[in-house]
Amino acid sequence: MDQLKTIFQILVNRTELGFVRYLYRDINWNNRLIAIVGSRGVGKTTMILQHIKQNYDIHSDEVLYASLDNLYFSTHTIIDLADTFRKHGGKVLYLDEVHKYNGWSREIKNIYDSYPDLKVVITGSSMLNIFNSGHDLSRRAIKYTLAGMSFREFVEYEYGVKLEPLSLESILERHVDIASEINLKLKPVAAFKEYLKYGYFPYYKEDKEGYYQRVAETVNTIIDVDLPANIEIEFPTIAKIRKLFSIIADSVPFTPNVSQLAVQVGTTRQSLLNYLNALEKAHALLLLDKEAKGLKRLVKPEKIYLGNTNYAYAFSDKSVEQGNLRETFFYSQLSVSHKITYSDKTDFLVDGKYSFEVGGQGKGGKQIEGLDNAFIAADNIEYGAYNKIPLWLFGLLY
Repeated sequence: MDQLKTIFQILVNRTELGFVRYLYRDINWNNRLIAIVGSRGVGKTTMILQHIKQNYDIHSDEVLYASLDNLYFSTHTIIDLADTFRKHGGKVLYLDEVHKYNGWSREIKNIYDSYPDLKVVITGSSMLNIFNSGHDLSRRAIKYTLAGMSFREFVEYEYGVKLEPLSLESILERHVDIASEINLKLKPVAAFKEYLKYGYFPYYKEDKEGYYQRVAETVNTIIDVDLPANIEIEFPTIAKIRKLFSIIADSVPFTPNVSQLAVQVGTTRQSLLNYLNALEKAHALLLLDKEAKGLKRLVKPEKIYLGNTNYAYAFSDKSVEQGNLRETFFYSQLSVSHKITYSDKTDFLVDGKYSFEVGGQGKGGKQIEGLDNAFIAADNIEYGAYNKIPLWLFGLLY
C-alpha cells in the first residue's frame, strides 16, 4: 500500500485547480458511495484528484486514491486494500477505473455493507452499469455521468472567460440579451469553430498537433478495452464493432438500413443493434430514436451520429460535412440533460415539446411554419432574432 500512497501523492501534487469540470459542483461528496462514470478522456480522474487536493491533507492516513489497473491489484483485492486502509485510520477511498477489475461490483458492495464508517468514490467507463452488475448497487451508490466539455467550458478553459450555465428555457426566451452580453467578452463564432475541431476532450491542450491521433486512440481503447470489460464479447466481435464504427464514421449523419449494414459488418440484425447500443453507451455514437423510452434497441435508430464533433475531424478521410457537424453539436450538448428524439417535421424534438431545425446562417423558417414551440438553431451568426437562435448558445447548457 505504501507504493499506492506514493503514486497518489505525486498525482495530487501535479493536479492543477485552475479549471474544474461542470459536474464537480453537482456532486454531493458526502454520500457514502459515489459512482462517477463517463467516456475515456473526459476528466474523471482529474476531477476527483482536484476534490482531494482541495479538501484533504494528502499526507494523512484519512484519504487514499488508487487506480485499479495498478499492478498492486494483481496480488491484492479491493477488500484487502479497504480493510488495511481503514485499520490505519482511513476514511475516504477513491477507486479509479473500476471496470478494469474483475468482480468489482461484488467487492464494492461488501465494502459498503461491512464498513459503514468508510466512504468510497469509484470511477469507470460510461458503460459501467451499477444497476445490472449482478450485485445490486442501485440502492447504495449515487451515480453521476461526466460528459465531454461543453462549449461553455471550452471558452473558460481556452480563453479564461467564465460563463454561467444556462437553462434551455432561458436561452429560448432571452437569447438576444444573452448573446449581446457574451459578444462583449469574446468572439463566439470564432471560438465555436475551434471547439468543433478540438474542444470536447480536455487533453487537447497537452498536444494540439497530435490531438486527433490521441482521439483515435481513445476510440480504439473504448472498443478494445472498455467494451470487453463491461460486456461479454469475443475477439471476432471486437473486429466487427471496429468495422461498424468505421463504416458509420465515413457516412454520418447515417440513416441506417440495418439489414444491409449487418451484411456489411458480417453479423445478424440483432447483433448489429446490440453493437450500436454498446457504442452508444460508450459515448462513441449518438443514436436518434423515435421514442425516448422503452425497448428502443428492438428497432433501428432513425439516424446515427458520431459521439461528438471532434470525432468527425479525427476519422473523416474527406472534408467534414458542415450540416453533420451542426447537428452532432446540437445533439451532443442537449442530450446531457434533455431527451432528444427524432421528428418527421424538423431535425430534432426536445423533451417532447420543442422542435428544432438546425442549419447555417441563411436558414429560413419555412420548415417550422405552423409549429408551436419551434426554433431555428443557426450557425455563423452572433445574434439571433425572434425564434432564430445562434447555434453556439446551445453549448452553454452545462
